[in-house]
Formats: sequence, C-alpha cells, structure tokens
Amino acid sequence: MTARTHTSRVPSAPPPPPDRNLDRIDRRLLARLQQDGRAAISQLAREVHLTVTPTLERVRRLEASGYIEGYFARLNARRLGLGLLAYVEVSLDRTTPDAFERFKQAMLAQDEVMECHMVAGGFDYLLKVRVTDMESYRRFLGDRIAGLRGVQQTHTYFVMEEVKSTHRIIVPE
Repeated sequence: MTARTHTSRVPSAPPPPPDRNLDRIDRRLLARLQQDGRAAISQLAREVHLTVTPTLERVRRLEASGYIEGYFARLNARRLGLGLLAYVEVSLDRTTPDAFERFKQAMLAQDEVMECHMVAGGFDYLLKVRVTDMESYRRFLGDRIAGLRGVQQTHTYFVMEEVKSTHRIIVPE
C-alpha cells in the first residue's frame, strides 16, 4: 500500500463575497425564479410591483452577473429508469494537484456522476451517482471509478429513501 501524503486543499479561487448591492426586489426575483424558472416576466413584475421592462432588466442583470446560472427542468429519475442512487466516498493514494486534476477530469466525463465534491476529512471526494440498478452500479464502480489510476479506496452508501431533494438555496436577506 502506498503511503498517503497529505497536503492542504485550497480552492483555485475563493468564492466572491455575497453582494450587498442586491436589493429586496432582486432577492424576491431570485427566490421566485428558484420556485419556477418558467414564470412569465409579466407575472414576476406583478409580484414585485414593477412594470415589465424594469423587471426584465433586473432579471437580465442577475443573469449577466452570475446570480442566475441557468434554467432547467427537474426530471423524475425513477420514471426514466434510474432508480438507484448512491453516495460514494473516494480516497486517492496521494493528494497532489496532479492527482486531484486527473480525478476531476475523469469525473467530469462520467454522466452517472451527478455531483462530485472534494472534501476535507477522512476521504478525498464525495460522489452522488445515479444508475439503473445494482448491476449497472457494480460495472460503473469497477470500470470507471475503482480502476482509475490513483484511486486507493471507495465506500458506497445506497439511498433507501430520498427524504428531501431540492435545488433551492436560501436567498439571504
């Protein structure tokens, strides 16, 4: 077994501080668009007590400045035959920038990986994986995760029940 070398993990760039220039109306628009990204501008305008043009300008500004990263439809994974959800802890054999980058690139290429987070603690990455069934998970793990150069160990946790699953984040006051 290879000795494990620990280095501090520093994100490539610190996240920007929260923008204190967002006013109450911007925050209401953000919260409302999280609920329904297809809401008509005219409906949003009524809800924030503005006319259509300034509401549209605000939404476009929020998009251009990165507060709104995109719009999507939330699909039912079970209806699509993707009934198995798992979380996978991944430990690498060394924690070097090159090893992190190699693993990151490999995960970006895997459609089954819904989320991949570098974490601090007893392992290096936490993956959220969705596949059809246990057999497909076993193939995925063996062929695309455990076989990667640098992966030392994995631990899998299968979801028995999704109690809460949301894309919404709190819009600070």
